[in-house]
Amino acid sequence: MKKRTLRSVFDGLRSSVAQQPKNEHEEIVENLRSENFQLVKTFRHGFPYQPTAIAFDPIQKLLAIGSKTGSLRLLGRPGVDAHVRHETDAAVIQMQFLTNEGALITATADDSLHLWNFRQKRPEIVHSLKFQRERITYIHLPLQSKWLYVGTEKGNVHVVNIESFTLSGYIINWNKAIDVCMKTHPGPIMHLSDNPLEASKLLLAYETGLVVLWDLRLKKAEFRWQCTEPIKSICWHYEGKQFLCSHTDGTISTWAVRPMTKPLSVNQPHMKTNKDGKLEQCKPIQKVEWKHSRSGEGFVIFSGGLTYDKAGRSPSISVMHNKTTTVLEMEHNVVDFVTLCESPYICEMQEPYAIVVLLHNDLVVIDLLTPGFPCFENPYPMDIHESPVTCCVYLADCPSDLIPAFYSVGARGASKRTGFSEKEWPLSGGEWSPTSCSYYEVILTGHADGSVKFWDASAGNLQVLYKLKTAKVFEKPRTRSVEDIDDDPFAVQLISLCPESRKLAVVGASSYVIIFKFRKLESPSETSILEIPLACESLLDLGDSEISPDFEFASSRTSSIVKTDFTDVTNSCTERKGDYNLPVKVRNGIQKKAPGFQAHLVCLNLAPTGEQSVNITALILNSSYDLIAYGTETSVVIVDILQKACVLNIATPDLYGASDPYQRVPRSPKRTNPESEGPPSERCRSPISDQMNGVCVSPTSAKQCTTGLGQGGAPNSTASRGSKPSIEPVRRSRSQGTQRTKFQRCLSTISYSADGLQPYPRYCSSDKLGNLFSSRQYSSFDKLDSSFSRSRSSSMSSLENISDESIHCLVFAESYTKKTENSNSFPTLWIGTSLGSVLTVILSVPSYGEARQSQPITASVSPSGTVFRLKGSIMTLSFLDCNGALIPSTYEVWRDEGREKQKTPTKSSPSSRMSPPPGSTETYNSNSCDKQFVVAISEKQARVVALPSQNCIYRQQLTENDFIVKAEIIHLKDSVCVVCYLSNGHITAHSLPSLRLLIDLEFLPLADLSFQTRKQGIVDPMLSIWGQQMFVNEDTDKIARTFCFSNRGHGLYLCSPSEVQKFTVSAEFSLSLSEMVGELFLPHEMPELPKQSFFQGLFGGGPRNLDREELFGEVSSGKPSRSVAKHIPGPNAQLDALNQRATTASSEVARAHQLMLERGEKLGQLEERTERMRNEAENFSSTAHQLMLKQKEKDKKWYYF
Repeated sequence: MKKRTLRSVFDGLRSSVAQQPKNEHEEIVENLRSENFQLVKTFRHGFPYQPTAIAFDPIQKLLAIGSKTGSLRLLGRPGVDAHVRHETDAAVIQMQFLTNEGALITATADDSLHLWNFRQKRPEIVHSLKFQRERITYIHLPLQSKWLYVGTEKGNVHVVNIESFTLSGYIINWNKAIDVCMKTHPGPIMHLSDNPLEASKLLLAYETGLVVLWDLRLKKAEFRWQCTEPIKSICWHYEGKQFLCSHTDGTISTWAVRPMTKPLSVNQPHMKTNKDGKLEQCKPIQKVEWKHSRSGEGFVIFSGGLTYDKAGRSPSISVMHNKTTTVLEMEHNVVDFVTLCESPYICEMQEPYAIVVLLHNDLVVIDLLTPGFPCFENPYPMDIHESPVTCCVYLADCPSDLIPAFYSVGARGASKRTGFSEKEWPLSGGEWSPTSCSYYEVILTGHADGSVKFWDASAGNLQVLYKLKTAKVFEKPRTRSVEDIDDDPFAVQLISLCPESRKLAVVGASSYVIIFKFRKLESPSETSILEIPLACESLLDLGDSEISPDFEFASSRTSSIVKTDFTDVTNSCTERKGDYNLPVKVRNGIQKKAPGFQAHLVCLNLAPTGEQSVNITALILNSSYDLIAYGTETSVVIVDILQKACVLNIATPDLYGASDPYQRVPRSPKRTNPESEGPPSERCRSPISDQMNGVCVSPTSAKQCTTGLGQGGAPNSTASRGSKPSIEPVRRSRSQGTQRTKFQRCLSTISYSADGLQPYPRYCSSDKLGNLFSSRQYSSFDKLDSSFSRSRSSSMSSLENISDESIHCLVFAESYTKKTENSNSFPTLWIGTSLGSVLTVILSVPSYGEARQSQPITASVSPSGTVFRLKGSIMTLSFLDCNGALIPSTYEVWRDEGREKQKTPTKSSPSSRMSPPPGSTETYNSNSCDKQFVVAISEKQARVVALPSQNCIYRQQLTENDFIVKAEIIHLKDSVCVVCYLSNGHITAHSLPSLRLLIDLEFLPLADLSFQTRKQGIVDPMLSIWGQQMFVNEDTDKIARTFCFSNRGHGLYLCSPSEVQKFTVSAEFSLSLSEMVGELFLPHEMPELPKQSFFQGLFGGGPRNLDREELFGEVSSGKPSRSVAKHIPGPNAQLDALNQRATTASSEVARAHQLMLERGEKLGQLEERTERMRNEAENFSSTAHQLMLKQKEKDKKWYYF
């Protein structure tokens, strides 16, 4: 019995295993691994935000710009652009190059000095020195010197060795520099410089006007001068006998290097006399430079100094040359400037040729060698912030003919700019070869003034291709009130571009959508207008007493059929003329449109009079269907571009039909007299666009509603200009059963395919609509709450959480909406909402050709369209085929206007089927095999659902305590993955379809992007939870519009109001990144020192050298105080030390090897000498033997013979 039981157990296990169907999704092989990812910031483009300092290397021809946030940009020839950042966010107050040595010294606001090495492509910090007792105010490094002078706020001057970045014991104390009779502190050091001809004399300038010439050898002050006004800057004459001082009263004083109480001259360049005969006050001259040229008189260049007579006078740079003063007005405040000279030596005529002016929002280079001092045309993409950036689109791997097309129309449309210098761009340092990728990249930026800029970002550089001004479509707005003066009615909020068909849809801040078509030639045409009233939440035709906060709609709610007809636009409802207002007005008549994107259709959302327009929150364009869809805070709209008709305009709650899972309550208007509102038929009206006819469900009301239909079946393709929409009353009976009525003469039909559902009015009159708008609020849930749940309580607080449901995501796809569908896929619109719901709309699109132009498109909303729900707002929706490959959306190929246009849909979703698993039983029906997957990403979760079975095969909780700011499904290495940017600053990647975590890397704190928000102060994570919710719920949508993921692992975000930062998550691209980055440092020979003339050498008038090592070394100056400054090794200090030790060891080995070789050579020489001596000895022996034999022969007697 026991044995039998055991056997039965095994049999049961076998049967259960056999009956379990094999997972048909296991056959999808995922190729992506963690080693395929590497998160790297690649290129930064734009103008440095909040610049503070500038420096120039005259030999390397490189420019450095420091910013308030601690960023550093190194610029050379176009393409040579490096961005680095200090470890802290302290502002850069001053910079100085080590001329022709590939190094740069920066002084930051946290009283630190940093030595940067840019001999490699990416600059790195070598040493840092932190001052602990004094604040740094000025630094000076003489040419080809390794000793840096550092002036402080206390008035002292320290000396730093830049090789070891340590302090010298030599110090100039302020109490030794001033006169003994001076009883007050002279103030901070404002300037430091050595005498051009005598390096042992150091010029010190204090804020109060005291100037001291310090003898470094004698360690005492040689001369002192006291100015009457505070000093802003000082510059030397190249002969070293005079210097200029600029002051706070707008004057420039000239002093000689000799004892004197008054300056040689005092000049006020912009002095004016007012009507009373008094001198007008002038602004301070912030900086002055004195340069000389062999071809003429010297240049005195300064910033500021204008009078206060005119409010808002433009900032300026003034150039005094040949007894004339030229004032060059600037558009922004001058931060700093530097004069570019041919010679780096200050002891000779330096031959100035240009001025680089750093403005608050621009970089200007002035040509000094051309009469009139024209500007050079800036080759850098520094005009991104010409108007504030409001949204970005990043297209990687776009069609190859897109960039030439944009460039051609952009070059023809842009008028040739005149007034610029014809000389070459003077910042020509570095080396860059335009090594682009094998694919093309295009960046679109939308701006607050309504412009859209198209950029080529393929080769690591950023070049503007084309600029589209959407504001030209509209008439200029009237003068607004002071309260609305900061509004931007044409600000671009969303952009949808089909690269293949070159159709563009742009959403503006005034709740409009513009559809553009690309044309290479100029064409006169009229822009069509489609006015669409707002679809809001359902309001029952009840009295105010019946609409209570506890009221609950019936679950069998649905919409009746609504037909849209444009055959008659003349019959307007004059009694409702003032119900709606248009925020903007489209230009009437035929307009001459330039080559490029030309406006084809404008969709205007109508708002009640006196109320603000709804925000458009989602946008999608499909060129194959010739449809666009956009979602608002309350509704979804589908527009037929070809027929210029509204296909669907429905409130978000009505998309659910009978399967609405939420308890909803409309925000009740204030209690008023019901009789004053008019009859019920006047309080609820149907939406119209030019003319919208409400179709009654009952036969009695249908006859009355057909009176608005025009005669004939051919609809007009455009709406009438200036005509008000015709609003006809909609009359529906309370119980209609399943009866539905359709009219043949309608351009578009909206229907519900539910049976036995009660229709309710879907559109509100302007009275109640206005009340809805006035009480409408953002109702996004607490994104930081990990325990998000939708309460079904009937309390007022729980009902308010779901009173609004906005549209966050829209996708056109060839897909399935029902579990029982086994036929081919059909056009659908998938909708993601702020409450995490995914809904579908079925589209019936006629075949291409004449049928498409004449037959209407039908949109059917099915109650079974609610596929699933996730936690948080839906971020993105995408579709995969049965092999796990991303299904691209269908599109129409762009055709030239001169040729016949034919619809050629390509890349349509494949109809391949997933084979049913073998051995499957009744639990799996072969007739319901899945053909594709839909991937839905919300702010908290991700799901992969098989279609048409609607089985959730994979799900993943992407984050617990945070939320997703931006998510996208991208191509990478012939595979697909989900890439997300989280609110904790991390970037994650998950494989598809299994949603396996691939990377989770720290990237960018969300607080760093708070400049785009209205509440910029609420960025500290230590603030209260409520403060975080205020920041998160209202502002992350703005951040998400400028944060982009694209194919091949590329990404882009707006890192400051004037800069965009590119990054990549692809390890393959990161390896090839160094080839695309330009070289900063190139070896150059230093120019020869100026030769002394005969008389200079005879009388000692030439420059005198100074042995600073002898003065500042430890032997003569002693050891410095350890409490003054602290040395901080660079990030690679340990590696450098290890390399140094390795270098030392290798050098020792090489030395030993060399000694061994030398010893071997000596031994070889000794052997040669020994061999030579042996040979000589043998020769001597043989010679001696021969001599002996001869001598014996001589000694023989005669008788021996």
